Amino acid sequence: MAIRFRQVLRTAAALVAISGATAQAQSRSGIVNVRIETTLGVITAALDSAHAPVTVANFLRYVDAHAYDSGVFHRTVRADNQPHDSVRIGVIQGGANAKRPSLAPIELERTSTTGLKHLDGTLSMARAGPNTATSDFFICVGDQPALDFGGHRNLDGQGFAAFGRVTSGMDVVKAIQRGNANGQTLSPPVVITSIRRGA
Repeated sequence: MAIRFRQVLRTAAALVAISGATAQAQSRSGIVNVRIETTLGVITAALDSAHAPVTVANFLRYVDAHAYDSGVFHRTVRADNQPHDSVRIGVIQGGANAKRPSLAPIELERTSTTGLKHLDGTLSMARAGPNTATSDFFICVGDQPALDFGGHRNLDGQGFAAFGRVTSGMDVVKAIQRGNANGQTLSPPVVITSIRRGA
C-alpha cells in the first residue's frame, strides 16, 4: 500500500513538473493560449507575444477585462460578397461587447517587422488607418497575402497586424463565415460567449 502511494506521489510530481515545464516553455517562447467560446462552438488560438508584443498585450487587456463577453462576430468576407473589390479576401471579424468602452488605439505592428504572415487561421487586428486598431480582430480563412505589409487589400499598403494562429476550431470559423449575411454583415451575428486565457 505504502509503495503504491509513493508511486502515485511520484507520478503526480512528474505531472506537475511536466505541466510547469510546458508553461515555462510557452512563457519563454512568448505563446499565450486563449479559448474563444461562441454560440457555434469553441475556437482555441496561440498568440505570439514574442513577435507581436504590442498587439498581443492589447488583445489581452480586453480579454482580461472580460470585454469580449457578449461581443459578436459581426462580419463575414467571402467570395460571394465582394463584388466591387479587385483584391478579394476570406475572413471573419469580431469585436468586444459594444457596451464596453474602447481603449486607446495601438501602434501598427507590420508583418514586415514581426515576420508573422496572414496564413489560414491567423488572428489579426482590424483597423481603418495605421495606428487605429482597438478591440476588433479577424481570423483568416485560407492564406491571405494581400493583408501582409505591401499587400493591396488596404490602399496604404501597410497591411494588418497578425498576432496569433488558430490551434483548433477552424470548423467553427468556417461555419461562422458561411452564416447568413446582409452584404458582409452577419445576420444574425454570432455571439462570443467569452474569451479567456488558457486552452
